[in-house]
Amino acid sequence: MNVVPQYEVAVIGAGPGGIAAGVKLRKAGIENFVILERADDVGGSWHENHYPGIGVDIPAVAYQYSFARNSNWSRAFPLGAEVKKYHADVARRFGLYPHIRFDTNVEREQWDDDARLWKLHTADGTIVTARFVISAVGAFVRPKTDVGIPGAKSFKGKVQRPADWDHDYDLTGKSVGIIGTGASAVQIIPTIAPQVGYLTVFQRTPVWSIPKPDFRIPPALQKVLAVPGVQPALHGSALVVIDLVLRAIVKGPRGAMRPAMDRFDAVCIAAYRRYLNRVVTESDTREKLTPNFGIAAKRPTMSNGYIKAYNRDNVSLVTEPIEKITPTGVKTRDSTQHKLDVLILATGYEVFSDPETYRPGTIVGRGGFDLAKFYNEHGLQAYESVSVPNLPNRWTLCGPYSWTGSGWHAFVEMTSDHAVRAITETRRRGAVVCEIRKEAADAYHEALYERGELLRYYLTELNAHVPTYYRNSQGDTTYVRPSGFFEARRGNRKFPLDDYSYEAMAESRISA
Repeated sequence: MNVVPQYEVAVIGAGPGGIAAGVKLRKAGIENFVILERADDVGGSWHENHYPGIGVDIPAVAYQYSFARNSNWSRAFPLGAEVKKYHADVARRFGLYPHIRFDTNVEREQWDDDARLWKLHTADGTIVTARFVISAVGAFVRPKTDVGIPGAKSFKGKVQRPADWDHDYDLTGKSVGIIGTGASAVQIIPTIAPQVGYLTVFQRTPVWSIPKPDFRIPPALQKVLAVPGVQPALHGSALVVIDLVLRAIVKGPRGAMRPAMDRFDAVCIAAYRRYLNRVVTESDTREKLTPNFGIAAKRPTMSNGYIKAYNRDNVSLVTEPIEKITPTGVKTRDSTQHKLDVLILATGYEVFSDPETYRPGTIVGRGGFDLAKFYNEHGLQAYESVSVPNLPNRWTLCGPYSWTGSGWHAFVEMTSDHAVRAITETRRRGAVVCEIRKEAADAYHEALYERGELLRYYLTELNAHVPTYYRNSQGDTTYVRPSGFFEARRGNRKFPLDDYSYEAMAESRISA
């Protein structure tokens, strides 16, 4: 008899990408799907992260789905609780909750070539079978468990992490240390500084932090945003500008662009130094906060309070390297012991663009093909960022060379469109297997890699000294897609259908 999977489609993750995929599947008339979510509600990072001060760092009009625009945002840059509610409302509005299995963590994906389906092994030992798989785990896959500092587990005080914040713990009057100055730390530091007794910030690399043009949106402006076409026009105009800049960078004349990049960084650093001179009162702190790398080399941040927090008497910035974490605090290499009541580990995430993020044996395709092994040996690559040969019937919404300068919602919509279009075509042809052709994937990657030469120069030569997830451990720039947003959208929505191969269930494989 035929081997019938439990579901036609399984979506892994109920964050922004999983919600987009679910909506697109329903719009395509595909109802036999499940969304497997490791947490107990939708939202992804916006559900798991609820640390003090959390909020978006791009305007709300650019951080939403095109099919579910919200005119009632309370702020230009909404805080985390409002963003989380938005995703829950969208999932409810489009009828996704009945399709979601919460508290279901997929630990292994295994292709069964005989049955022509995927077996998804979950943490509780159950196996979910599906004909097609859409991986929507997002850009920031999991918090780093190893902070890379000796003694990290020895601290006897309270440990807080951005992705596991204990709001019942009172920071009032406490001596607090925070390791890291990335995006989450930039939001946490100014939020808790007025409350704590003393705050010590341990910085390895300074971060660009420019003022955020945030404000409460008055009812009159909300009414304007509700007018059909206004928000798409605002968002579209911003995408055009970003698109032109990115295309100019990757397609500009190489002989002229390299010195232009050098000059651009120098001008930006000098301008930022002048900004710090106006805002930060203490000269030594200003010097410590000044980056020696370009504004686009590491994720820049936006905050109206981060830089000013260092003017407070109860906040200090430490740049001396950490020797170890001790039971009572942090010891730096100058032998200073910083005694702490609370240690905040804002040390970041494992990111989709690093080969180490992919564990051997967790994604296994045709003939024992192991995605982690492939990425480690051949570098990260995927056709239109979503599909890899030897992984039939599988697409990743946030894969190699994903980010195009847009908000993530715009990107996961286009990659969801790609996956659903391929699934729909497979069904139309009466096939059960859809796999990207190796020659198509290789040609795509070769062209993309060549176009990324100037980005690699900027991130691996001009700014090689700065740690950044824009450059992975293989020295490649697999985070950023070296093309404009509109080209990426066109590629995902209009890819040649015959770049994929399609297979019907062979007679020899039908019988049990």
